[in-house]
Amino acid sequence: MVAEDIIIKPIVTEKNYAAMETGRYTFKVNKKATKIDIKHAVEKLFEVKVIDVTTMNVKGKPKRQGVHEGKTSDWKKAIVTIDTNAGDFKYLGKGGKEQKVSKKYKTSIDEFGA
Repeated sequence: MVAEDIIIKPIVTEKNYAAMETGRYTFKVNKKATKIDIKHAVEKLFEVKVIDVTTMNVKGKPKRQGVHEGKTSDWKKAIVTIDTNAGDFKYLGKGGKEQKVSKKYKTSIDEFGA
């Protein structure tokens, strides 16, 4: 699947807006998408580093208009946690020499909720 086909739309509510401060974003996604597909799609579309993906299937609600009964469609929701630490990190390389690596990705999704 293409990244644009996996992420359908963002979900913006008061609860989700408060979670954005900690780096958790909520999306409506394709029902056939896996966690790995969602992770790659978010990293490609928004240029962020995804740490964790939580998915859930949301069942449709029964609806009624006059004498006609039906239900809304089922859909899939994904809560994506991104890395908000923009600092460089250090590790020990060959021979115990300390090496520094800078992170080349964003720490927030700017287009979200706009």
